[in-house]
Amino acid sequence: MKSAILVENNKPLIVADIDLPEKLAFGQVLVKVFYSGLCGAQINEIEAIKGPDKFLPHLLGHEGSGVVEKVGDGVKTVNAGDHVVLHWRKSSGIQSDTPKYSWAGKQVNGGWVTTFNEKTIVSENRLTVIPKDFDLRIAALFGCAVISGFGAVNNDAQVKIGQSVLIFGVGGMGLNIAYASSLVSAYPIIGIDLHEDKIELGKKFGLTHGIVASSNDLKDQIYNITGKNGPEITFETTGNAKVMEKAYELTPNDGKTIFVGVPNGKISINSLPLAFNKILAASHGGNSIPDKDIPRYIKLIKNKKISLDKLITHEFNLSDINKAIELFRSGKAGRIILKISKER
Repeated sequence: MKSAILVENNKPLIVADIDLPEKLAFGQVLVKVFYSGLCGAQINEIEAIKGPDKFLPHLLGHEGSGVVEKVGDGVKTVNAGDHVVLHWRKSSGIQSDTPKYSWAGKQVNGGWVTTFNEKTIVSENRLTVIPKDFDLRIAALFGCAVISGFGAVNNDAQVKIGQSVLIFGVGGMGLNIAYASSLVSAYPIIGIDLHEDKIELGKKFGLTHGIVASSNDLKDQIYNITGKNGPEITFETTGNAKVMEKAYELTPNDGKTIFVGVPNGKISINSLPLAFNKILAASHGGNSIPDKDIPRYIKLIKNKKISLDKLITHEFNLSDINKAIELFRSGKAGRIILKISKER
């Protein structure tokens, strides 16, 4: 089966055939993957942002959709033939051992979920069953982008009606934060990005205002929109350490800053306001619960309350994954989807 393998940090992924283990372990599920999202977390793994990678070579990808082919002993929440979302957040079911694949005589490691492979062995608690008539292409977004972005708004920031929201980075995550903020009637919702076309896309998903990040008078522009009190809630999605510092700095002393992006280096902030009313928090997947949240979002889509189609700005085949990664790094895309297998 074709898979994209991280063999060496800061190098292109290698797309090659790998072999599955002979048997599923307790709590493991074999899934045929149809679609996968591409997330900043994978770029961080490729670049070893968190430090030396002890598991090379290994597989990547943590949001996707597919169909269950086989279940291991002990599995009760999914069955063969079920359509599922693959997600990195824990949900119901067993947390299994992680699988070991083989490639050219080498062991290839996999985590509890990987999605850059045509068939994947997934821990039961990283799967949520969805209706069989639901679009698998859209379903892949529920693995991370949607549940993390919506969760950051609902759970981490607890945005209230009429609160002002500022979002640094209008990529896949920023778009979902903008959308969720609009659903709870925040106002204004300001997006900051380097690319004007992404700001314009963001206005289709709830942004009421947009500012180009290279502007010299960034604070003045923000406060002209929000008023003298500034943004009540600021989300930072880029993971750029300097941008994270700026996001915190521009949040007023009685506001909230939510770090959604994973920093690419150490950050330095003035912590004194935290002793008073200023709040700084880091989001971990929006504190979402996939098997509770995903059915709710599907219900909204089926009843035409929300639509996620336009979140996807680009689609690539698995064979072109390195081109997709290059585009992601450019900052010019919304959410990128990888077509892993042909739908049956």
